[in-house]
Formats: sequence, C-alpha cells, structure tokens
Amino acid sequence: MLIGYARVSTADQNLDLQRDALVRAGCEKIFEEKKSGKAGSKRPELEAALAYLRPEDVLVVWKLDRLGRSLVEMMRTIDKLRADGIKFKSLTEDLDSESAQGRFFLQIHGAMAEYFLDLNRERTMEGLKAALARGRKGGRRPKLSEDDIRAGQALLAAGDISVAEIARRLGVNRSTFYNYFPQARSKSDSGHLIKKKSASLRS
Repeated sequence: MLIGYARVSTADQNLDLQRDALVRAGCEKIFEEKKSGKAGSKRPELEAALAYLRPEDVLVVWKLDRLGRSLVEMMRTIDKLRADGIKFKSLTEDLDSESAQGRFFLQIHGAMAEYFLDLNRERTMEGLKAALARGRKGGRRPKLSEDDIRAGQALLAAGDISVAEIARRLGVNRSTFYNYFPQARSKSDSGHLIKKKSASLRS
C-alpha cells in the first residue's frame, strides 16, 4: 500500500502540488500538514503516517526534504522505516528504496548523516571537557556559555548524574539551570515521583 505524506512550512502555502503528485503516484491515503521542517519541530501528521504504516507499505513524499530540513533527522526517519520493513519513495529525486540506485543514494546519505553525528558528538565532548576543566569557583555566573550548554546536555544524556550535581558543576542554581534545560524539570519530577512510590511500597 502506498501512503503519501505532504508538508508545507506555513499556513499560507498550498498543498495542492504535492497532493496531486501523490495521487498520481497511486497513494491510497495521504497525511498532510502545515508545519515547519526545522529540526526538532513537532510534526504530528508525519508521526501519524509513521504509526499507520505496516511492513511492505511504501511511504511516498513529493520531495526528500518534506521529511525535514536536517539531513540527520531525514536519515533517522528513513532508517526507522527500513528497520520496520517499510519502503520509501521520493518522487522529485526519483528515489526508490527498492532500486539499486535508490539504495546507493540512501547509503551515501546515511554515511553523511553518521559523519555529522560523530562531528557533533566530538564537539559536545570538547565542550564538556572545557567546562569541567575551568571549574566553577567564586560567585555564580548569571548565564551559561555555549560550551556550558553543550556540557549540560552531555551530562543530562549520560543519565547517571543528578540535576543538582550538574547545576553545581556549571555554577548555577536549579532555577537558572531549568531555564536552559526545561526538559530536565520533567525528568527530575518523574524521578522524584518514582522514588516516593518506591518508598511508599517499602513502608
């Protein structure tokens, strides 16, 4: 079964071009949305399309960049499709994961995505080392530098250091820390709730 996905970035843009192309390609169902393709943006219709797809189905887009602006994000989506046994086709690039040319194209993109991931990982670790090497003596700094933010992200991702300890290492209080890492608040709250439940069960 061919499943189409169409996206434009703003509400005043028109989906007709993509919709018509997907219908001509034989798509039986089309998911549409008007959302930015910026990396990290929520795209509920894309998520719905991915959830709807079943093995041997084909996800069809008008153009490869409809999956997002970030190469890494596009490749993550395509890799997930491949892992789930779902095929992929992009009409503009004449890209079909079933063809030798299409598989080669995806492999090249995958290699590039892996390169950029490794590069970003190296930069993150460099920022972490630089921030920890400087230490945090004296008064607290009101703002975090880009290196501090990368260091905080790395420490949060590690998952074995408390929010309080990360904030202490960065030289800020929890309130300031949460301003830069709001996602850490929910993580901290959920962890606190689990501890309370565990304590309640033991008592």
